[in-house]
Amino acid sequence: MENNLTWQEFQKIQMCVGTILRVQDFPEARKPAYQLTIDFGPTIGILKTSAQITKRYSKEDLEKRQIVAVVNFPKKQIGKFRSECLVLGAVGSQGDVVLLAPDVKIENGLRIG
Repeated sequence: MENNLTWQEFQKIQMCVGTILRVQDFPEARKPAYQLTIDFGPTIGILKTSAQITKRYSKEDLEKRQIVAVVNFPKKQIGKFRSECLVLGAVGSQGDVVLLAPDVKIENGLRIG
């Protein structure tokens, strides 16, 4: 493992807590995925993204769930869908993603770091 990330570089990454408001299937995605609408509070607002998390989570499991995401990446066009943030998770050996999340409910938009 290389230790070449500076503290200044790390501070540029804006990881924040948000609550998933809506989950929709994303049949146009190359790999099974959901489209997520996430509330990051009044300062950041509501952002959309897609996530390949269908192996471990149902749509019902995800609604109202708090997660951690990077909110300052450039927007990415995925077919007709525009991804505005990156939900964070640990990827298991079978490709299943375990979402990173606070263990108690906290205010949307709080920054990690």
